[in-house]
Amino acid sequence: MPGGTAQAAGPSADGAHGITSSKDLLKSAANAFTFSSPADRSVRQNLPAAGQKAAAAPQGAGAAVGGDLKVGLSGTAGSARTIALKSEITSDLGTPLSVVIDWGDGTYGGDVAGSSGSVTMTSHHTYAEVGSYTVKVTVYGPDGANGPSATNEMPFITPGSEFTPHSPTRLLDTRDGTGAAQAAQVPAWGEARVKVAGNNGIPADVAAVVLNVTVTNTRAAGHVRAYADGTERPTTSNVNYAAGDSVPNLVIVPVGKNGYVNLYNSGEQGVDLIADVTGYFTRTAANGYTPTDPTRFVDTREGLGTSRGMVPGRSQFGVQITGTRGVPAGARAVALNVTVTNPRAAGHLTVFPSGQTAPNTSNLNFTGGQTIANAVIVPVGPDGRINVRNGGWDPADVIVDVVGYYSPDSVSAYIPIRPKRDLDTRDPAQWPSGPLKPYRYVFSTYGEENPTATAMVLNTTVTNTGGPGHLTVAPDPNALWQYENKTHTPPVAPNSSTLNWTAGRTVPNLVQASTGAHGIVDFFNRSGNNTDLVIDIFGIYDRH
Repeated sequence: MPGGTAQAAGPSADGAHGITSSKDLLKSAANAFTFSSPADRSVRQNLPAAGQKAAAAPQGAGAAVGGDLKVGLSGTAGSARTIALKSEITSDLGTPLSVVIDWGDGTYGGDVAGSSGSVTMTSHHTYAEVGSYTVKVTVYGPDGANGPSATNEMPFITPGSEFTPHSPTRLLDTRDGTGAAQAAQVPAWGEARVKVAGNNGIPADVAAVVLNVTVTNTRAAGHVRAYADGTERPTTSNVNYAAGDSVPNLVIVPVGKNGYVNLYNSGEQGVDLIADVTGYFTRTAANGYTPTDPTRFVDTREGLGTSRGMVPGRSQFGVQITGTRGVPAGARAVALNVTVTNPRAAGHLTVFPSGQTAPNTSNLNFTGGQTIANAVIVPVGPDGRINVRNGGWDPADVIVDVVGYYSPDSVSAYIPIRPKRDLDTRDPAQWPSGPLKPYRYVFSTYGEENPTATAMVLNTTVTNTGGPGHLTVAPDPNALWQYENKTHTPPVAPNSSTLNWTAGRTVPNLVQASTGAHGIVDFFNRSGNNTDLVIDIFGIYDRH
């Protein structure tokens, strides 16, 4: 990770450890967006004295009547919607120059440059919306609009992208050949290519896609990595599996320039892979993200949010999402963590918008007696509700926690990053503190280097589990200085779960973790046994 590997900051008064090494992820991701237009592309306008006919010099004219005047442009993104613009001005007019910047969104800036030689001006601008813009800089000579001028322009695309919900749709199923050349397992150390751009109404300019990836018909242990086609395969993991497993996990993955995403099978035997889309991100104004503290909306064991009692097989229930408990009426999609527990037999859950029939997709696969969770991003219906269907033949209890929502009024835009490992408690060189102790927590600081970040897209994995338990992820109420001064208040884990496990299992789950007021996220081990924890970072939601 940038700035060095994760290191424990030492135990706090309540036994917690923190990851406090530098994670300037936002800057490194945004700075990859660079644009330029060299000075020789300047268009020179030479206005003569009154009564004479004006003439525009051709592009790249360089020195002309009235002396040399030109401007070169370069721009670098600083966050989801900001640009740092450098205007490199060359002039031998010998007098102060005025500079006007047209940011391409109907707003303007400007300044006065030096009188001669070369001068570089740096200007900053934040766009109200993500998108593509044309930045135009005009440098005027001593007579302003009545004298010589030079103009240059440059395209700029924001790193930030916004979300468009998509009805749950199957893009890949290697069991029957959906989205593949033929029905065949993905071989050991092989990969499946998933066509995203232009598929089922997904636009050609898609930047990232939300997929529920399920691995099934497994014969040995392994894991799946999702990444943009045409890019280097990461070393992180998205879905971990053992022999005989059917395991789902949500992924938010960048789309390659050719419109494809790769799913790599890092295992010694072939597996079947299924990928269902529920939404995508583009650099066009759509729906931003608002994270929330994890909030329980449904628990069939208690009758919260629906009738009390197990959900019968082959049946469904509806949940009111918008207009209640902090989710506004204008929300178009919701980010959830869905858990099934006490199932009588194997089956699956499907989450989908109200007003529609249940699609041929799944969000969560389970076996009899298993407690398992999965992240879900799902559109809400016109009435602000979603449906949860038990696709198995036997009853099961269902729990639904809301962790955020997407709406046109939400300001946070998504920036994917190259996947990076934030923590691996199995690695003593990186993390000398060992496994996460029973009922203890570890905190990770994200806000110090990324102060405008509102949420992190993480993949959490537990392994070497000594007994049953669950992981809870939530923002920390303390600031880093309080931990450093040992004046913090031990945080209390909310009544929600991110992933659930049994002894000896390796279990992953995506989490869209709010960074809260201080940019710190807590990871609570809610079990009576040690467990190893792995945290991988995949993206950032940024408000600027």
